[in-house]
Amino acid sequence: MDSVLNRQIQRYGEIPLKLANLSLLILFPIAWFAPLLRAGLMPLFGLDEISVLTGLQSLWGSDIPLALVVTALALFAPYLKTIGLALVHFRLASPRILAALNILGKLAMADIFLIALYIVIVKGVGYATIEVAWGMYLFTACILASIAISYLTEK
Repeated sequence: MDSVLNRQIQRYGEIPLKLANLSLLILFPIAWFAPLLRAGLMPLFGLDEISVLTGLQSLWGSDIPLALVVTALALFAPYLKTIGLALVHFRLASPRILAALNILGKLAMADIFLIALYIVIVKGVGYATIEVAWGMYLFTACILASIAISYLTEK
């Protein structure tokens, strides 16, 4: 009797994880289009908004190897991880893939580190003005939520 009750409690406990993970399938694309930064040469001239996608467009025109890395880290890694977790949650994939999904999550976090590093470098130069926009917080929250969801899924 206790094992049946424990299984039902466990099954209902999975619902919030499934919903949170599925919501990332919507939130990640929003974060890609959202402004990450506002940047400009001088504060007087106004600031241009930079999103993940506009940054990638610029990179593809100037540095293709770096564009490949950032595209993999910013777009493919988090989205593939989210899809993989959904497959595990709905029992369409084996839980054995969770180790590989965790690696994808860590790779996605590397993208946040790169953006933060660029902000520190540019602010250190002093010729440009950079403001962090709401999209940076959304993108970071999505990555951290994905890591937390995969951690709780393993439990």
